[in-house]
Amino acid sequence: MLRDALAVATGVGRRPLAGGRLPRPVIEIVERDDGLINGVLAGPYLADPEHWPAHDRRALERVRGRVLDIGVGAGRVALALQDRGVPVTGLDISAGAIEVCRARGVRDLVHASVEEHATTGHRYDTFLLLGNNLGLLEGHERAPAFLAALAGMAAPGAQIVAQGTDPYGTTDPVQVAYHEHNRRRGRLGGQLRLRLRYRELATDWFDYLVCSLDELAELIAGTGWRLTDVDNADAPYYLVTLTQAA
Repeated sequence: MLRDALAVATGVGRRPLAGGRLPRPVIEIVERDDGLINGVLAGPYLADPEHWPAHDRRALERVRGRVLDIGVGAGRVALALQDRGVPVTGLDISAGAIEVCRARGVRDLVHASVEEHATTGHRYDTFLLLGNNLGLLEGHERAPAFLAALAGMAAPGAQIVAQGTDPYGTTDPVQVAYHEHNRRRGRLGGQLRLRLRYRELATDWFDYLVCSLDELAELIAGTGWRLTDVDNADAPYYLVTLTQAA
C-alpha cells in the first residue's frame, strides 16, 4: 500500500489504475472484528509537517537526543526530524514500509519488532509513538512487555512521547455498543481487534488500543514508566510524555 501511495504521489513506479490510465486512490481498509469496515486514504502517511495534525507538530518540540521512531510507516516523522538535524532511527515490522522509507531518504532504518531491537544494545533518549501509535500497547496483556522492551533501550532520563485518542466521547451507537461488548469480554472498551486490507492483501488480526488517560495511567502502573505531561488541547486526541520512574 505504501509503495503504491508513493508511486501515485511521485508519478514514479507502479500505480494502481482504475480501468484505464487514471490512478486509483490508494485506500487502506480497516476491518474490525464486529464487522465494521472503514476506508482511510493512504496519502497522509507521506505528508509534510505543514499538513499534519497540530498535535503531531507539537510532538516534535518534545523530542530530545537520539530518537527511535516506532512504527515509522512511510517515514514522515523521521524525515522531518532528519531535516532538523536530529539523529533518528525508524523502526517497523513491515519490510515494505522500510523500503518506502529508504526510497524517500530516511537514513537509519531497522526492520524488527521493539523486542527484537531491544536485544541489540542500542540506546535512545526519545521513543516516538505518533500517528495514534500509542495503540501499539494493545491492552493489559501486551503493554508490560512492550514498555519493558523500551526500558531496555532507554538511555538515562529517556522519555516516551506518544499520541493517543480517548474513544469515549462518542454517541455513535455502533461505537458505544462495541465498547460495551469489549468490557463484557474483560477487555478495555477501546481495545480494537483489527485487520488491515489493501487490494488482494490482508494482515492477520491484531489488537490496537484507543484509551482514556485514566486507562493509560492504569496500564503503565508498575512498568517503570510514569506519566509526566499531558497535552489534550486537541481532545479527543492527546499527547503524553512518559519518563522512567525514579
